[in-house]
This record gives sequence, C-alpha cells and structure tokens, in this order.
Amino acid sequence: MVTTATKTALTSRHIEDFKKILGERYVLIDEETLHNYSHDETEDLHFPPDVVLKPRTAEEISAILRICDQNKIPVTPRGAGTGLSGGALPHLGGVLLSTERMNSILHIDHENLQVTTEPGVITEVLQLELKEKGLFYPPDPSSRGSCFIGGNISENSGGPKAVKYGVVKDYVLNLQIVLPTGEIIWTGANVLKNATGYNLTQLIVGSEGTLGIVTKIVLKLLPFPKHDLLMLVPFRSAENACSAVAAIFRAGYVPSAMEFMERDALDFAARYIESNAVIVEDDVQAHLLIEVDGNNMDVLMQDMEGIAGIVAGFDCGEILFADNEQQKAELWKMRRRIGEAVKAHSIYKEEDTVVPRAELPVLLKGVKDIGKKHGFHSVCYGHAGDGNLHVNIIRGNLTEEQWNGSLKEGIIEIFELVKRLGGTISGEHGIGLVQKEYMNIIFDDTQMRLMKEIKKIFDPNNILNAGKIFD
Repeated sequence: MVTTATKTALTSRHIEDFKKILGERYVLIDEETLHNYSHDETEDLHFPPDVVLKPRTAEEISAILRICDQNKIPVTPRGAGTGLSGGALPHLGGVLLSTERMNSILHIDHENLQVTTEPGVITEVLQLELKEKGLFYPPDPSSRGSCFIGGNISENSGGPKAVKYGVVKDYVLNLQIVLPTGEIIWTGANVLKNATGYNLTQLIVGSEGTLGIVTKIVLKLLPFPKHDLLMLVPFRSAENACSAVAAIFRAGYVPSAMEFMERDALDFAARYIESNAVIVEDDVQAHLLIEVDGNNMDVLMQDMEGIAGIVAGFDCGEILFADNEQQKAELWKMRRRIGEAVKAHSIYKEEDTVVPRAELPVLLKGVKDIGKKHGFHSVCYGHAGDGNLHVNIIRGNLTEEQWNGSLKEGIIEIFELVKRLGGTISGEHGIGLVQKEYMNIIFDDTQMRLMKEIKKIFDPNNILNAGKIFD
C-alpha cells in the first residue's frame, strides 16, 4: 500500500492561487483533461490528478512548488506521457505539472558543439533542427517522434544508437532545475570536464522527476556522420542471433546500431504498419538489424563485409542490405513500431532487462524457460549491442489470477536471473511505479537507505513524484 504525500487536500483556494500564477487558461480541472493526463504508455493504468497545470517558466514552476510544498500537495511532473514504467502517473492525485509549453530550442552553439533547450522540445524535432546545421544529438528512443527531451533526461533514455554513442547521460553538461522547495539552481557548468564537487547533474539524470523539475538543458553535440549503411540478418536460432552480437564486437567492429528482433516481434510490426518490406522464411526465428555510420564510405563497406562474414558463422540466412534511403526508413520504421504493435496485439507487461552483451543468449533462453514454467508467452526485442532486452509478456489466455497473481513469480525469476548474469532490471525505461516492488532484488538495505536519504534531502516533504522508484 502506497502512503500518500498529501496532508492537506487540494482546495478551491489552491486552485485560485495557481490561476494567479498561470492564468485561468493553464489551470485545468475539467473531467476530459484530467482523464487525458491520467495515463501514460504503461500498460492500462489510469490515475486522474486533481488539477493539470501548464507553466511556461521556471519561475512559475517555483511558485507552484512553494505552494505545494507548504501544503504537502503531491506533484507529478510530466513530459509527453510516452513512459513505460508509470513515472508520469499521478497515482496520488494532486497536481499534474506538464512541461509541454516549455518547448523552445534556446541556443545552438556551433563553436562549442552545444545546444541549450527547454524540456518540452520533442526529441526528433531537436535532432532534425541540429541535423540541418550539420550537428548530431545521438540518443534516439523509439518514441523520439513524440517524447520530450525533459522526459529523456528523467529516464536517462538510450535507443538504438546508444551502442556506439552512449545514452542521454553522456550528453548532458548542465541542467537548470527547480527543487521541490522552490529554489532554482544550475547543477553544473557548460564544460566537458568538471571535477568540482559532487556531480549533481548526473544525479538528476535518470532520477525520474523525484528530485527536481528540469527547466533548461545544456547538451553536447557531435558533427553529423556523412554516411550510414544498414543490413537485416535473419537467423534460424534466436540464441545464435544473440551469440553473434558479442562476436561482432570481439572482432573489433562497433556498429552505430545493433537491434535484436524475435520473429513474433517483426511479424507483429509488419502487420501493424502493413509492410511487406521483409519476407520472413519459415525457418527464421530472429533478426539482427545492424547499422554502421561514419565519414568514409570505403571503410563502412569493409565493416559491413567483415560483419557479414562473422554472422555467417552463426547459421544465418540471406542478408538483406538496404539499397536506398527509403528501404532503410522502412526497416527502421518496423523496428521502432514494435512496441506499439505488441500493445495493439494484446494486453502486455514489458520488462526492460539488461545484461552484459555476451550473456544475452543465456538471458533469452532463461526467459523462454521461465515462460514455459509459468505458462506465459513472451515477445522479445531490444538493443542487442547494449545487452538490453525488452521482454514483452503477452496476456493471451491467462486468467485474471494468473495475470495479476502468479505471473509475478515468473517476473521475479527473470529479474533474479538478470542479477546472476551481472545485469539489472531496467536499462532505459526506469523504475517508476510498476517496477519499484522489485528493487530489493537488485539493491540491499544500505543501497536503498542511501537513495531514500538523497530523496529526503532534496524533497523533505516528499511531494515530488512521491511513491516512484520506492515508497
């Protein structure tokens, strides 16, 4: 049972105070709005807030948080609502604080390869703006066309290109945040090296909106690579596909993306987007989507030939080399839409496991064995180059008791296997509301105490995204 942070219920006086700060237009209490902000992309969960607030500035957020902190009213920060762990669910009611109006790219610094942006900018919008100027921001979650940069900060998002370029934390130089008590601070400096005290910037990245609300972001950038090549490799064994991943890296190749897709995942996606770009042979059980990028096409061609030679030793079928930009886009579209396709197919639970990449075959086999033991079917895909496997458990014909009861035993066994393999229970989706009950599998009492004490220092009244990550 979650303990509410609310000691004083939201009243009409509080609503009027919020209207004085934001204006009536951006203080919403109508039923339709409360319903629209009651859910994200996490399963089928709904928790309506008492009010939705849409501030435009850090100063407005500061004023809101001071009221909420003084009255112990829970506040749930929200970006685009594309999260998969319940991080933006206002399960305690109270205030839902949306950053959607904070949507400006403030400054592109060509000299220093940096950009300063507000949190409500859509990730792909930022990437395309930068690309026009020859600049590259690599983190690209599958929801990049709708997710916000601020949400990416909160979850330390990754995506396909993380295998070569790293995740969000590797690009964040400095953050302006509003603390739960209302103070506005910068966490670091706009520099590439910083050994000045504790690293508050990296503490905020991945903290899931529990320590502060991000209002400005300084990111480092790279020059945009001139060329990329893409191939789709079919395998007759899913475990062989996973085994090929580590072999490619051992041979000295570093692809810019290496994505694993089980047969069901690709089938679901192809039907969902009505694509016939890939004809899957009957004996094919999995695919790897492999990309290389850089500035020298001859080198990239040599890399692709070398990788093709390696995967040939793992019982693969005929490799599909994308001939043009349209074919590349079609293949990436299928990969990026798998999550939506699985959700459209059935009610599901998604577990975001990650292990050292050489352990992927063991993890995949373990997931399937655990599924047989507990009677559930899973569809697996993910960022194989990072060892990040998304395990989608399909409800199918499971009874209510199985789905909400005994299935948990299977999930616990999967997470215990992940820990034995040297991994952890979330690579990029976060813990949020739905995974927090499994944190004790990964962390001992001392580790949990330290995290809770950090939370208490930042948020003494426990108003900001309370009940996420831990109670």
